[in-house]
Amino acid sequence: MSRYRGPRLRIVRRLGELPGLTRKSARRAYAPGQHGQNRKKRSEYAIRLEEKQKLRLNYGLTEKQMLRYVRKARRVTGSTGQVLLQLLEMRLDNTVFRMGMAPTIPAARQLVNHGHVTVNGSVVNIASYQCRPGEEIGVRNREASKKLVESNLQYPGLANLPNHLEFDKNKLAGKVNSVIEREWIALQVNELLVVEYYSRQA
Repeated sequence: MSRYRGPRLRIVRRLGELPGLTRKSARRAYAPGQHGQNRKKRSEYAIRLEEKQKLRLNYGLTEKQMLRYVRKARRVTGSTGQVLLQLLEMRLDNTVFRMGMAPTIPAARQLVNHGHVTVNGSVVNIASYQCRPGEEIGVRNREASKKLVESNLQYPGLANLPNHLEFDKNKLAGKVNSVIEREWIALQVNELLVVEYYSRQA
């Protein structure tokens, strides 16, 4: 299944708030579709599936990429669910979004793909690049890149900068100080259910 490119508010109405997907908020509180207001009792599988979809759609991943991240998280010692969230949060596109350089994760991915972002002074155009503590994230020294990020900084996607990052608006540069802690992850998700969902496949 390829990356989702359909109506984003429809997804927000079905799964709840996804801060990385869109800044808009749905006017209707019930799920989309003809039977959206008739809430049925959901099965355990449906609940796990929804939690998985939250992660996948918020971070803009394909099913194949998601499975790869779960397998990678399994190989690391510690809580698989927490490691999975940290791997997703430390992606370059998400780091750019959390620094306020883009209003959403899809917009941040576009910034990275188009070569506007640098890591330690070198242009990196791979959105899935894993940021490590000590690395400096900046804007390419080009007028178009700077203007784009400056306009985005006026309307950041999230109000608070997580404590593992620092960002200087004047220099248009930031730094990754450490790996993100669980309480700073903005998405409301039960990562244990996601791990359970993949336990039969991964």
